[in-house]
Amino acid sequence: MSQKKIGFFARYLSLWVAACIALGVAIGVLFPAFPETLGRFEYARVSIPVAILIWLMIYPMMLKVDFKSIVNAGKRPKGLVVTLVVNWLIKPFTMYFFAWLFLKVIFKPFIPDNMSTEYIAGAVLLGAAPCTAMVFVWSYLSDGDPGYTVVQVAVNDLVILLAFAPIVAFLLGVSDVKVPMDTLFLSVALFVVIPLGMGFLTRTFMVRKHGLEWFEGVFCTKFNGVTEAGLLLTLVILFAFQGETILSNPLVIALIAVPLIIQTYFIFFLGYGWSKLWKVPYSVAAPSGMIGASNFFELSVAVAVSLFGLSSGAALATVVGVLTEVPVMLSLVAIARATRNKFPQ
Repeated sequence: MSQKKIGFFARYLSLWVAACIALGVAIGVLFPAFPETLGRFEYARVSIPVAILIWLMIYPMMLKVDFKSIVNAGKRPKGLVVTLVVNWLIKPFTMYFFAWLFLKVIFKPFIPDNMSTEYIAGAVLLGAAPCTAMVFVWSYLSDGDPGYTVVQVAVNDLVILLAFAPIVAFLLGVSDVKVPMDTLFLSVALFVVIPLGMGFLTRTFMVRKHGLEWFEGVFCTKFNGVTEAGLLLTLVILFAFQGETILSNPLVIALIAVPLIIQTYFIFFLGYGWSKLWKVPYSVAAPSGMIGASNFFELSVAVAVSLFGLSSGAALATVVGVLTEVPVMLSLVAIARATRNKFPQ
């Protein structure tokens, strides 16, 4: 497939990502009324402005979903097996291990013991919640199979309903973990059901009216750059929300970020490498690695706030997960694209 492009930005996407992060932090610090105003537009702990931008990022990918591939996904179970085993039998426990190793042992001189416990709790909440929304963006940018990605995300969302609370309760030793169902269902509706439905209706109508060749060669190209532009705007908003936090806690954020970043790379290469050994096609292997590597941060932040409080170390750790995810995941997209010829086509 051809490289995803947004004109001038395509070749220097990493540079623009860095610029948008800096711009977001500056806006959050210099113009605090901006994130405060956007913060009012929230429902079930999901930011509506961010949700709209994520929807714009996902919709172009949903246009490319061949719904026959969704039906046929069960005939290619290896990608689903990789996703489920890595996400639910490995990821939460390695997240706990890396967080404990760095925050309790290696960084012990710099972090009070009671705070390191809260930071570990936030890391565990991230590790127990695989991504629902942004993984569609990472799959799109890495030329993943959109239909198979939909199936992988849908299956993970079903598992979250059953496994998230028990895993968190086991690892953190708390008994009152309550999954915010409104956040979960709203996120699934906004980031999976609605864009998938709109993509299906658009594809069906346009193919019937103009044919598949016109739809893929003309109509879909009109959305070139929408995903990347939405990603850059999302970065500005996310980092504007956290501008003060970043500047007031630079050392703490850097320390928390270390195990989170190591965990992200570890889980990606575990799933991606397993897929390679298992001869899974690249278009399935790339999303398989990225679903586990990225996190359902809306759910993680919501549970951290409800369990430990808004100003807790656990809530801060989930926010650090938000801050580190996009730059790290973009690097994984680049790694995946650079190694795609190692997989069966």
